[in-house]
Amino acid sequence: MSFTQSDLPDVDLATFGNRPHLERVKILSRHWAEYGFGTPWMIHLFYVAKIALYLFLGVVFASFTSGFGGFWDVASYWTEPIFYQKMLLWTMLFEMLGLGASSGPLAFRFSPPIGGILHFARPKTLRMPPWPGKVPFTRGSTRTWFDVALYLAIVANLLALLLSNGVPKEGQPADSVGLLDPRLLWPLIGMMVLIGLRDKMVFLIARSEQYWVAAIFFAVLPFVEMIVALKIIMCTVWFWAAFSKLGRHFTFVVSAMLSNAPWFRSPRLKRKLYRAYPNDLRPSKLAAVVAHQGTVIEFAVPVILLFSTNRTLTLFTLAVVVIFHLFITSTFPLAVPLEWNIFYCFSAVWLFGLHMPPEFGVTGISPLLLAVLVGGMFLFPILGNLFPDKISFLPAMRYYAGNWATTQWAFRKGTEDRLNTNIVKAGPNQIDQLTALYGRDTAEMLLQKAVAWRSMHSQGRALSSLIGRHVDSYENYDIREGEFVAGNLLGWQFGEGHVHNEQFMQAVQERCGFAPGEVIVVYVESQPIHIRRQQYRVVDLALGEIERGYVELNDLITPQPWLENGPIPVHPTHSPATSRYGSSAPKKDAGGQRKTTDA
Repeated sequence: MSFTQSDLPDVDLATFGNRPHLERVKILSRHWAEYGFGTPWMIHLFYVAKIALYLFLGVVFASFTSGFGGFWDVASYWTEPIFYQKMLLWTMLFEMLGLGASSGPLAFRFSPPIGGILHFARPKTLRMPPWPGKVPFTRGSTRTWFDVALYLAIVANLLALLLSNGVPKEGQPADSVGLLDPRLLWPLIGMMVLIGLRDKMVFLIARSEQYWVAAIFFAVLPFVEMIVALKIIMCTVWFWAAFSKLGRHFTFVVSAMLSNAPWFRSPRLKRKLYRAYPNDLRPSKLAAVVAHQGTVIEFAVPVILLFSTNRTLTLFTLAVVVIFHLFITSTFPLAVPLEWNIFYCFSAVWLFGLHMPPEFGVTGISPLLLAVLVGGMFLFPILGNLFPDKISFLPAMRYYAGNWATTQWAFRKGTEDRLNTNIVKAGPNQIDQLTALYGRDTAEMLLQKAVAWRSMHSQGRALSSLIGRHVDSYENYDIREGEFVAGNLLGWQFGEGHVHNEQFMQAVQERCGFAPGEVIVVYVESQPIHIRRQQYRVVDLALGEIERGYVELNDLITPQPWLENGPIPVHPTHSPATSRYGSSAPKKDAGGQRKTTDA
């Protein structure tokens, strides 16, 4: 890797696309294990500059507050409650604009490098209402001028809050300049509910499970109770993030993530993250140790910080958790939730370092309020772990644990371009963005590397196996990572497979009119915490669901990414009699793949 040049596999790019699909997965997953995505250093510096811009502009907005000493006098006002409030809302705005997570090249956004405002402020783009058949005035999948105006009104509301002055609040410190005015917060809270019912994408990109909930606390709770409630939000995130990593999926995430860390440059050391490189790319014991050290930290930190009255222990724990979040940031994971991690470093120090128990402890508020806060914060995570198909992994707080809903899309050769011609969006398909930068052969290889990256995770084995069951040949299709398909069409993505489910597929089909067999999508749901299997569905965009069933967890974590012993066992529970080919299901050839008479 150099400053401007990527590390690419040593293959003939002109002929690489002619190799069998699983052979390409084998080559590219091995290359990932040694070099990660192979991103040049200048890309990582782009993200470092973006973090610096995020911090700089946050302080600029806060410095306009009456009573502060001006931009350069940060030391005199960073402890002010309104400064924390504004940094939280600035982080929310930064995400809503598309400048935060899932932006730039590491999220496969090249030209333009963001979705966000370029999508949500554009009429006729796709929107995904969460309950279109149940909530009045939310039907449809087309963004209207009303949706655009509502989004821009929220942006304006956040800017007004960032530029506003403080007002007195019950229990605030005697020397405080005040806190945010609830009269400005209530419109934000209400509009977020309204836009969330119209388009769940905007609600999710705002990270509402944290920031919108915090805004409610800003508006309704006295100062001491507000601080304790904010602490409970953070501790809930840490606890459930740790809990979600107790399964068999997380070590696959860690090995692939560390292979992509720019500071971890030695291929020889990277191989130790795998059992026996190059033939066995399952995570090694070293990867498991690294993974679960983080799990222990996320379990221990909230307990200590919520209840410790020992300042030395609190400061030590804060140092550990700040290093923990900075470590995550330094690996530049593909979803690039970098600003969120930086804000959590600041938030941990501000909330727990400046406001220690017993005055700001859980025993300092009423038992009823404590029960409401803990019950409310734990409700969705509990439901999300038991019924992952019903709850988004964001409010379920199952962040970056590897146990995600995922999809893989197979476009028959020549059909993918209809996404450009028939769907309004901020930028062209990723293949076209990359072709403009690197040429077609390199662009196709890079998109295939994203598929290989997914194959290195547990669900990737199921995705490849199921695609192979429902296409006549891998080589007749362009296989795409569903996360990037959806992100480009919806303006944002963050590992949330629920946003590219059948509702999204139907919206795409309504616009593009694919014929039977032209686009096949495999959807693998997350694993419930108490069941060692995962449900799947296979959808032909023209015909709807053509198969559903389940895969066993042990079958997901055993094979190599390239399925060296053939497809993993799948267990269909429902296959409609009418297939995409007509009244009878297509026959299989000797290799187990389905035959077709499609042109």
